[in-house]
Amino acid sequence: MPIKSLELFSIDAKRFARSGEPMRNVRVDHNSTVTQVILKDDKLANVEFRFTANYTGIGIIKIEGSLQYEGNAASLSEMWSKAGKMPNEVASEIHTAIMNSCIQESVIIAKDLRLPPPIPLPVVNIKSGGKRSSGIEVA
Repeated sequence: MPIKSLELFSIDAKRFARSGEPMRNVRVDHNSTVTQVILKDDKLANVEFRFTANYTGIGIIKIEGSLQYEGNAASLSEMWSKAGKMPNEVASEIHTAIMNSCIQESVIIAKDLRLPPPIPLPVVNIKSGGKRSSGIEVA
């Protein structure tokens, strides 16, 4: 895996709505942004990022951090410095690692702020009136 390590160094979270105010149709937008790519050597680059979970009108969670990318770091750094872009395959790996780490952290922070989790929770629908079969019940 090209992502060697990931560390968070800044977390900022705010709830704008007061406790007890009704929350209707809460929309949560996620965004991960690479802010800087620093070449360490030909095969290693430090990638700094910012993750935001924006709860429209009721709160926001911002996380900043960095990760170590191992691979063709020289071409990654060159493309980033010239165009502010990364190769699609590399960008996919980097943003997936950022989202996987930051979404998990955001769930804990959202709970502390009494905000809805930044991921959709599954809805269990149990149908009634159907033919019963023997065996275990699975939701």
